[in-house]
Amino acid sequence: MTEAEKILWFRFLREYPVRFSNQILVGPYIVDFYCRKARLSIELDGSQHYEEHHRKYDEIRTTYLEMEGIKELRFPNSYIWDNFEGVCETIHQEVERRRNDLWSIPLSEVRNKR
Repeated sequence: MTEAEKILWFRFLREYPVRFSNQILVGPYIVDFYCRKARLSIELDGSQHYEEHHRKYDEIRTTYLEMEGIKELRFPNSYIWDNFEGVCETIHQEVERRRNDLWSIPLSEVRNKR
């Protein structure tokens, strides 16, 4: 894992109440983080993802995941350093949106359970 991925994993996703896994194979792609129950993929992008060939690869990959019913959230690595709470809140809201069997839990309560 990259440094940004480690931070997101160890400070948030590892103990999130809805299970996430890291570095999971989905079809021909390895996703950074995946929640099977919410069918949600999370990708953290370094600067190489903004080069033309990487952007095209990422578009194809996103289309593949969407065709499999998987929502992909992408964040630049810089968001982990500059807006970590915002990234966590976005992930939490998307999990709640995609899991109709969950009751609404404020992110602050999720974070305080550790």
